[in-house]
Parts: sequence; C-alpha cells; structure tokens
Amino acid sequence: MQTHQKFQTQLTQKVELGYLLYLPPGYDAKAAKRWPLILFLHGSGERGTNLPLVAVHGPPKLVKRNPPVPKNESDEGRKGREAATKLLTENFIVVSPQCPVGGRWEAEALLALLDSVIASHKVDTGRVCLTGLSMGGYGSWALLSKSPERFAAVAPICGGGERIDILVASRTKADALKSLPVWAFHGGKDTGVPLAESERMVEALKKAGVKDVQLTVYPEAGHDSWTATYNNPKLYEWFLSHTRKP
Repeated sequence: MQTHQKFQTQLTQKVELGYLLYLPPGYDAKAAKRWPLILFLHGSGERGTNLPLVAVHGPPKLVKRNPPVPKNESDEGRKGREAATKLLTENFIVVSPQCPVGGRWEAEALLALLDSVIASHKVDTGRVCLTGLSMGGYGSWALLSKSPERFAAVAPICGGGERIDILVASRTKADALKSLPVWAFHGGKDTGVPLAESERMVEALKKAGVKDVQLTVYPEAGHDSWTATYNNPKLYEWFLSHTRKP
C-alpha cells in the first residue's frame, strides 16, 4: 500500500570561503562615494586553500602589483592590457573568492559573501558585476539565473549551464532577467568546454526575452578565452556603462 507522507526539517550548513579583496587607490571608508564591484569566479584549477592561486587569471591577476607580462606580447596587446588594468584598478572593488577543493560554486554562499562585503564596504549596489571563467563561467550562468536582480551586468567566459534555469528565471524573475545585460565569451576551438555550451545559454536568454545579450567568439582560441577578454578595456567600459534598474 502506498500512502501520502510529509517530511519537514531545517538544514543549516557552515560555509567558509577565503577570498581576495581589492580596493582601488581612491577608496575611502569614511567618504560618501560608493564604488562599482566585480565578483570574479575562478576555474576548477584554482580550487583549494592556497589563496594566491585565485590570482593566476583574470581581474585578481591584473590588480596585483607588478603582474607577470605575457610572453610574446605584441605592442597592441600590451597597450590593451595596460588600458584594461588602469580601468579595473581605478574604478572597481574586486572580490575573488576561492572555491573549496572538489567543490563547485554555490549560489547561496556567493550571495552571502556578497552581502557581507556590501555591508562592510562602500559598494554601489546598483553596479555589482559578475564574471567568471570555465567552472567560474558555469558559476556565473547559475548565479545570474538564480538572482538576476543582484547584478548590473554579467560576463561568463567559456562556461555553460542548464537552460531550464533560464526558463525558471524567466517565469519567476522575468523583469530582472530581461533587463540584465549579458556578454558571453568563448574560444571557437575550445575542447575543454565546447562553444555550444555558451551558444545554447545565449539562445535560452534570447528566448526568455533578454534583449541585451551578446556572444563574442575567438575563432582560433582554445579553452583560454579569458586572457584576451580580461585584457580588453572594452569589458570594463561595458561594466561601467551599466547600472541595475530598480
């Protein structure tokens, strides 16, 4: 015999995340000015407890003092990287958490971290941006699906996700999702995370009614589509151009 039953309990989970926090030179905790913030999610290779690993790629690498110069960098590439670094370092608070060994990015933990930083620092909550690479790209897609209302703009790099998450968000948080600018990036020859992963997520956003969504493909790039992206000043200009609508 099969009967209807109900189970109810309350689950709590202790979460501890190490993170790198960058504050721009003009930041003053006593001043009225509030700053745009970038939440950066790293890839699977930077998981663990060795926090400096988080700065191997992306924004936390660029904001380091004397970051390593790429080998065989062209003059054009150097100028772009320097312009990107200037925009990033002078205009943004950068929060770069480290995912535990063997873990994946958990939306609740990331949002709690974000809330903690906002509560203790001068953050412009209407200008919080999200980006991540590889596993962090997947984390970015998941987080924008869960809480589109929290972000001014999102840039997932060589990631992917579940189209059903976009569908659910389009029904439960339609207005926030439709007004969220998304700029995805991917390498055309990526064998680690196929280009189709980004393509299907972008298509899902378009079907959900998102107007400001674009995908940049680097035709000859493999999995590393993040170096060209984060070294491009246009990304940070794009972040700065957006403010979340209330």
